[in-house]
Amino acid sequence: MSEINVIIFSLIIVTLLPFVAKTPLALAMKKHGGGNLGGYDNQHPRQQQKQLTGFGARCLAAHENSFEAIILFAPAALLVIATQNTNEFNANLAMAYVICRIAYLFCYWFNFDKLRSLVWIIGVLSSMTMMVSCLN
Repeated sequence: MSEINVIIFSLIIVTLLPFVAKTPLALAMKKHGGGNLGGYDNQHPRQQQKQLTGFGARCLAAHENSFEAIILFAPAALLVIATQNTNEFNANLAMAYVICRIAYLFCYWFNFDKLRSLVWIIGVLSSMTMMVSCLN
């Protein structure tokens, strides 16, 4: 696969991760109960989410953080493409970012706080390095 395709697929995956992160959140909401859809409150989901604790609260935080992650990675990936720096180095950084974001979700869900912080830092550094590599 070409470097540009790796970067584009990475961008697609990162953009889809909030929806992946929604699945355990929806299950936690359903388990919490009180809603009209077998426990999931589709009329007032934000209110129900604010009541979650433990695993459910971590699922919500992981879901919200997945949206925030797009804000960091998308400009980096688009900058690499726009400046024609779609090389192996940046493709590897993009893959590293995706791996970190997936690991981040699992770390959040299962409460591995220190490992979560480590993969977050590696992900941020990967994305920032992609941007800096575009300077001439």
